[in-house]
Amino acid sequence: MNFKELKNKKWFKIASNTYVLVLSVFVFWMVFFDTNSFLIHWELKKEIKKLEKTKVYLKDEIAKDKIIIDKLSNREELEKFAREQYYLKRKNEEIYLIEYQDSLKVEQNED
Repeated sequence: MNFKELKNKKWFKIASNTYVLVLSVFVFWMVFFDTNSFLIHWELKKEIKKLEKTKVYLKDEIAKDKIIIDKLSNREELEKFAREQYYLKRKNEEIYLIEYQDSLKVEQNED
């Protein structure tokens, strides 16, 4: 097939049209190389989705913390929290920690 035969084909006439060539180069540039390209928008959308998930998680954590703060505003609840979490005690008081066998971290030897 020589150039004259190729030049007479309908698809070649459409593809070699100046407007089609310029439009093709423009679209290619906008999709891959421009600062506002499709690929950058795609990556930014993924990051936005990730940040929205993080936002929802942090809002839930804030709600949980507000509940804890409300509980700890009561003196008795604050004392209970300090005793359970930090093993604090009153004067002249003894604390006994009871651990069950299944709660201990013991390495098991495989024979």
